[in-house]
Order: sequence, then structure tokens, then C-alpha cells
Amino acid sequence: MERDLDPQETAEWLESLEAVRRVAGPDRAEYLLRRLAASTRYLNTVPTAEEPAYPGDLELEERIAAYDRWNAAVMVSRGSKLGLGGHLATYASAAWLYEVGFNHFFHGSHDQVFFQGHASPGIYARAFLEGRLTEAQLDLFRREPEGGLPSYPHPRNMPGFWQFPTVSMGIGPLNAVYQARFNRYLLNRGIKDTSGSRVWAFLGDGEMDEPESTAALTLAAREGLDNLVFVINCNLQRLDGPVRGNTRIVQELESVFRGAGWHVVKALWGQEWDGLLASEELVARLSEVPDGQFQTFAASDGDYIRQNLLRDIDIARAYSDEDLRRIVGGSRAGHEPRKVHAAYRAAVDHRGGPTVVLVQTVKGWTLGAGVEARNANHQMKKLTQDEFRVMRDRLGLPISDEALSGDLPPYAHPGPDSAEARYVAERRRALGGPIPRRTVSHDPLPQPGDRAFRNVAKGSAQPVATTMAFVRLVKDLMKEPETGRRWVPIVPDEARTFGMESLFPTAKIYSPLGQRYEAVDRELLLSYKEAVDGQILIEGITEAGSMASFTAAASSYATHGEPMIPFYIFYSMFGFQRTGDQMWALADQLGRGFLVGATAGRTTMTGEGLQHADGHSQLLASANPACLAYDPAFAYEVGVIVRDGLKRMFELDEDVFYYLTVYNEPMPQPAMPEGVEEGIVKGMYRYSEGGGQAHILASGTAIHWALEAQRLLKEEYGVGADVWSVTSWSELRREAMATTGVPYVRQALAGTDGPVIAVSDWMRAVPDQIRPWIDRPWTSLGTDGFGLSGTREAVRRHFGVDPGSIADAVLKAVGE
Repeated sequence: MERDLDPQETAEWLESLEAVRRVAGPDRAEYLLRRLAASTRYLNTVPTAEEPAYPGDLELEERIAAYDRWNAAVMVSRGSKLGLGGHLATYASAAWLYEVGFNHFFHGSHDQVFFQGHASPGIYARAFLEGRLTEAQLDLFRREPEGGLPSYPHPRNMPGFWQFPTVSMGIGPLNAVYQARFNRYLLNRGIKDTSGSRVWAFLGDGEMDEPESTAALTLAAREGLDNLVFVINCNLQRLDGPVRGNTRIVQELESVFRGAGWHVVKALWGQEWDGLLASEELVARLSEVPDGQFQTFAASDGDYIRQNLLRDIDIARAYSDEDLRRIVGGSRAGHEPRKVHAAYRAAVDHRGGPTVVLVQTVKGWTLGAGVEARNANHQMKKLTQDEFRVMRDRLGLPISDEALSGDLPPYAHPGPDSAEARYVAERRRALGGPIPRRTVSHDPLPQPGDRAFRNVAKGSAQPVATTMAFVRLVKDLMKEPETGRRWVPIVPDEARTFGMESLFPTAKIYSPLGQRYEAVDRELLLSYKEAVDGQILIEGITEAGSMASFTAAASSYATHGEPMIPFYIFYSMFGFQRTGDQMWALADQLGRGFLVGATAGRTTMTGEGLQHADGHSQLLASANPACLAYDPAFAYEVGVIVRDGLKRMFELDEDVFYYLTVYNEPMPQPAMPEGVEEGIVKGMYRYSEGGGQAHILASGTAIHWALEAQRLLKEEYGVGADVWSVTSWSELRREAMATTGVPYVRQALAGTDGPVIAVSDWMRAVPDQIRPWIDRPWTSLGTDGFGLSGTREAVRRHFGVDPGSIADAVLKAVGE
């Protein structure tokens, strides 16, 4: 606790608050305290007099930053000649936020940095100065078909460089929180010592409007994640105009983060403001000026500033109009390395919880008066040669007029043996190597033994839902001596719904606080048990948080060299439909693991109705190139698919993830027939021969309707139909599109005749994926439309997928 510098004044304030409590009541006293605690004075948290000594060579670092600013602007401008676009202003405002980190804070061996997506040109420019990228590569910015650099941080397209995709705004901050949390999970479970690692997330003030940006703030505070730092670049501008035209974004964010329990560090004003801020009246006035108006001050001349911001401020008389224009126009803490360093030092020295650094900058700084602090600067994609000459002079770079006489501005590098190049190389060596950098260096995981898979392959006369079959399989796999501890079960507060309570006593639920209470069900065999080294991540009612947690675990093989086997089980309706953007980012991050859409299908969840009835997640999943989507009908199919996934992802190192839809309808589980494994993995196999006059292709729970239809057709109409189990419509389609020979679906059906009737608990577009490769009459049945409440039988009759409807479709097709 800070020392009380004036105990007498403190006593007087406490006496006053007590008087408010007595006269106006405790609610009024609490309201006053909340108002006072929400934000602090509109000043730097670390004043100039208290800044620590700067640890680097400032003059040299200024030159390094100048080269990086120049090359970032050149890269975007040269690409814009081809109409490729790019972003100039974001990195220009944030250059020192990154440079100070690169030179003094980002540990290449164990830190993870979420770079703001629009700042990527500056990160490439820094890598160019370090010798990691060539001029030819910079010139191919946004020209990926030619082997060039991706526009933003995309690990899939640049896997040795970027670690985290961030440009789908809101996902970066959310994933950063759960990455920091997962680092602690690895530590507390004894899998890896991550005690020295830190997660940095660089964000824009406009990005904080995304709900995901602030969705996990209380989790970070609750779990004491002092290994997490948010750096929010408050240049007060989003894409079209001010972030907050009529209020102040810095104070708003401070209130939000303080309220969530974060440590807040503000770095707002450059050193030249110190004299002016001696005026308490000006400090108070700045805390009331709307950001939209402050933008206008930043782009105005000194006389306007004097008349409208500094009127009646006596101390301002000592400043010329040019002084005021310079200070108000550009003197910001985010443009001064000493102040950035002081803020970062305050952040990393803080213990007990996460820190947010709110840094004020000018968007487009150093790019010239036509760009700086202008509403349209996000859309400005290039500078003229005259503007580059002004920028060169401002940055003091040794670039001749002749070099700027052509159509394209030149890149600039001081040379591999220059003081600048040697300095950046030395700094990165001292901090453990380059960053960003993505490395994959681990041994393949040993494959589990046969026992767990034999258990699901032998079948069960007692009805079992495929959801429960999956959970039982994983429970057995978690007992494997070599890989069991690497499973990471993730669930958004529905573990009991999915039959996972049997894991509570043995695997336990992860909590860095342990369990400080007696569980109400403590006398029960399957009581709720939390532990510091718990294995299960129960995330609460947050699918977005669960996906962020899954992403951290699914990419642990690269971020930590520790392959983990995450499975995230959820109501299938609330997966790809609700968090599809995160699943796309998961693919970009080359994540590996099992997504399990439980209670799947449009008709299987009795009584729940429209919002819960999923008839399309298999279609949404098919659009993700990294996702292998399966709809297994039987427990043994689940086992074969999981085994295939373990081999492909964790032995063969394939950058894919699996999506399994499983059902909550208990059904008898047959034993696995011989020789079906290949068909299960590839997408289909003949499950039940019935005469071959027609062929019913069914997936998931629809296999049971198809089998009943097969019986009806034979017994009542004398029509013999074969029933095929289709485990993956999308994998059949992908293979057919990719092959130059005979597609597998045609190979499977070879030697048969008769029409094909496809049925599933999905909309017809799911089985219709394979229609182009069926060379005979085709009929698809499905659950198009919105879901309904009702019994399974009634809802299936409504959609026309019940056994009678299937039989009718077969009879019609055979008759035709």
C-alpha cells in the first residue's frame, strides 16, 4: 500500500464521507467513491521527474525508428501504385510503441506479442532492418501469388514469422487474455515453466468497441494474470472519424479497465507539455475537452489553440503560437521513447493482475500535415514524392533528391555492418532472438494404445448417445500414461449436459485459486472439484471465451513447443454459427484439436426449438479449408475418426482441426464391422446390404431412420435398398474436387445400380455437396428451414425425413 503523505487530510476526507453516509445514506457515499475511483487525473501516470533511466542509446534508436518509419511508408506507397492498398497511418502513430518493445521488452524466447494488424508494414520494416526480410520481399507486400508478404499477420501464409492473426478486430484482445491464462495453466499443471513469459497485445482505441475486446477483462483480473499487458494506441481516430467525438476515449477506457480490476497506466502527454500542465486549470479543461475537438486543436495553428483551448491560461503567454502548434499538434507520450519505456516498465513491474497502458499518439505522425490527425488518413494509401522529401528531411535520413526523382520512392537501409544494424542485432540477441517468430520444434506424440478404441468398437446393446460415446472415449484416452495429461477438455458450463461430470473427481476443474469453499455436492461421488492443477477448463457461459481458450491450447505446439490435445464440446448451434470468425482465425493460426458439436441436428433436441436446432453447422464447417468435418452415426465411427485425427495432427504434423457432430439421442450401438475403417475416414461405406434396388446414403442419427425405412421397404413393398453410412459429405466433396482420377464416392458405388436417396438431420445443401459425382437419379431429403419444438417423431415427419418419408422417396425414385 502507498504511504499516506497527509494523514490529517485523509482523516478529514474520511470524516466528510462518514457525514455523507449518515445524512444521505450508504448508497450516496458508495456512488461518490465509485465516481472518484473510476478514473484518475488526465495526466501521465509516471511524471517526467519519476521516469526511470532509459537503458538504450536514444540517438541510435531514433535513427533506427526513422528507417522503419520510412520503409513502412515506402512499402505501402509502392504497392499502392498497383492498387493493392495498405495502411500508412497506424504504424506511423505507433512506431515507438513497437520500437521500445523490440529494443527493451519483447523476449523472443518466451514472450508472445499480438501485433495490431494494420501496423504490419512497420513490423516488416523492422524485420528488414534486422536482415530477416529482403528488399525484394518488401516489394512484394500484398502480392502473395508471387511469393510475397501477406497484408496482415497471417501465420498460415507466413508460418515462420507471424504467431497470431489479429486483424479481425476484437479477436486479438480476447485471444491474448486466454493465451496469458493458458500460459498459467501450463505452469500450474507442471507441463512447462512459463513463469517468465509475458503476453503483449497491441490494440487500437477504435478496436475496443468490439464486444470481444472487453469480454474477458474480468477473467484476467480474477485470475491475477500479471503476465498480460494491453497497449492501447489512443490516437483518437477510427476509420471514419473520432473514436469518441463528444466524449473522451482515454477516460472511458480507464473506467472500464479499472472497474474490471486492471492496473491502468496512462502515457498521454509529451515532455513539452510539462510547463503548460503546471496549470491546474488547464489540466481540468483537458479532461473535459471532447476528443473530436481535441483533434481539431491538433490540426490547428497556434492562434486558434490559444483562443479556444488556452484562453485565460496565464502560463500560456510564455509560449509562441509556433510553440503551441508544435506541442498541441504533436507532443504525445507515444512519440517519446522515454515515456513509452516508463509506461512499459510500470506495467511489467506490476504484480497481482493485468495492466493496460493507454498511450496517446497522433495518427499518421511524421507523414506530413496532409495526413496527421486527419479523419481520412486511414484511407490514405500513398505519399507523393514531394511528401516523401518532407518526410526524409524530418526524419534526417541520408536519401538523395536524385533517389526521389523517379516514380517510386526507394527503400533505405544503413547497411548490414552499420551501427544501426549491429545495435538491433545485439538487442534481439540479448532478448532471446527475433520477434515475431513462429517455430515448430517438438517430437511427435506417441499414439495411444488400442484399449480405448476397442471399447467403442465392440458396441453396446444398451442405448448410448454418440455424445456420451465420445466422452467415454476421451475419458479413457486421458488415462494414457504418455499423452493423457495433454488432453485439454474445454466446455462452456454444460459439462453435465454432455455427461462429463464423471471427469470431475479425477481430472478436476482448473482454477488458479484452487477450491476455497465446500462444494454443495461434496458428499456425492461426482462432486464439483476445482484445483490449481485441474485439467478441465469450464469457461462459464461464453462460447467466444471457450474458442479463445481452445485456440491457445490448439497452437501450444508452436507457441510453447508443447503439443496439447484440446477438445471443445458445445451445443452445435452455438459453434460455427456463433463463433465462426474465431474458427477461421484458428485455422489461420494453424490450430490442431477436436471441436465437438454436441446435441447436433435439426430434430434431435426435443422441445428446444428454433434457436437450438442446428441443421447447418456441417455446411458452415465445410467452408473452412482447415476443418475436417464429420457426422458419425455410431460410437465405433467416433473412435475411428478420433484415432485418425490424433495421427494426422499429432504424429504427422498436419495443420488441420476436426469437427465432429454428435447426438444426444440414445441408440443401441453396433459392433464395428470388419474393414470399414478406410470408408469411415474417407467419408462413406456400405453399412447394410438390402438388395441394391436403391441406395440410401445417411449420416449421423439419420442412419437409424434409413435402417427403419429399409425394413419398411422390404417387408411392405418388396423393395430391397442398401443403406450407406456417410461420415463426411464435405470430405467426399473435397476428395472428388482434388482427385485427377475416379473420385472415392464413385469408387464406393461402383458395381451398383439404382437411384440414390440422401438423408440427414441437416439441410439438403449438406448432402447435395456430392451431387455432381453421382451419375444416377438423385434425391436429397433434409431439414431445411427453422427448427421447431416437438417430439422427435413429429418434427421429423414435418421435415419429411422420418422413415416413412424416406421409404416414399425410395419408392418414387425406383418407380421413375
